[in-house]
Amino acid sequence: MDVLFRVLVDGVPRLARGPLADGPTHLLPATIDLDELLAAGGDALGNALESPSAGAVPDDATLLAPVQGQEVWASGVTFERSRVARNEEAGPVDIYDRVYSAHRPELFAKAAPWRVRGPEQPVGIRADSGWNVPEPELGLVADTSGRLVAYTVGNDVSSRSIEGENPLYLPQAKVYTGSCALGPALVPAAQVGPLSTLTVELEIRRDGAPLFADSVSLADLRRTPEELLGWLFRALDFPVGAVLLTGTSIVPPPEFTLAAGDVVTISIAGIGTLVNPVEVVGTPVPA
Repeated sequence: MDVLFRVLVDGVPRLARGPLADGPTHLLPATIDLDELLAAGGDALGNALESPSAGAVPDDATLLAPVQGQEVWASGVTFERSRVARNEEAGPVDIYDRVYSAHRPELFAKAAPWRVRGPEQPVGIRADSGWNVPEPELGLVADTSGRLVAYTVGNDVSSRSIEGENPLYLPQAKVYTGSCALGPALVPAAQVGPLSTLTVELEIRRDGAPLFADSVSLADLRRTPEELLGWLFRALDFPVGAVLLTGTSIVPPPEFTLAAGDVVTISIAGIGTLVNPVEVVGTPVPA
C-alpha cells in the first residue's frame, strides 16, 4: 500500500505517494497539499493516495519532513523509563512521578513547522549543553478536528543537562534549532495494526561504528493516542491539524551524550525509518 511523502521538486514542495519501503514514486496533483487535506479531515488524506498520478517523482527530488503548516507538540513522561530518567535529572523531587500518574498528561510545544528537520537532514545539539540525547518517538498526525489520521516517526532531541537544572528550563532543553525531526512519511492510521504489537528501535553510530542501540514496545505507552490528542485539542485550535509526539522510553545511560557527526536511526516497523546526522547549534556559555 502507498503512503504519503512530501518532496521538493524543482524548488517546489509537492506531495507524492509510494510504498513505504521504496519511497516516493508518483507525484500527486499540484493542487493537493497537506494543509488542505488535514483541514478537510475525514478520509481526505487516505483518499488523496488514490489520486491519479501527476508524473513520476524525479530522481533528484529531495525528501522533506512530512509537515506543511502543522505545529509539532510533544508528550512527556508517558513511559516508566522516562519517569525514572526525568527524576534522575531533577534530583530529589517528585514532580515527574506525579505527571506519570496524573489524569492530565504533560504536553509542550516542540517545533514550528518550518523548524522541523526531515530525513537525512542534521538534527542539532546545543553548544551550551554537555548532555544531549535523541528521543525516538511515535508521531500522531491529527486533522483539524483532532482525529488521528496518520502516523510518522519522530526525534525529540533534548538537552538533559539543561532540563535537569530546573524544570522551568524545559523550553530551552526541548525547543531550539534542529531539535525536532520527522519522517520519512505519513502512514494512514488504517494501515497500521495495534500499537501494542509495534516496537520503536534506536541506533546511534559514531565514526561508522555502532555506539548505542535499544528498543521499546509501544505496549508500554501509558496513554492512548486518542487520550493524548484529546488533551491537546481540548482548548487549542489547529486549523490545518497538528503532529503530537507520544514520548520516549529509550534513554541512553547517563554517561552518554551525542556528538557532532553521530548518526541517529529510529525505526518503527510499518511506519518507517528516520535517519539524521548530528550537528552542534548555538554558542557555548561564556566562561
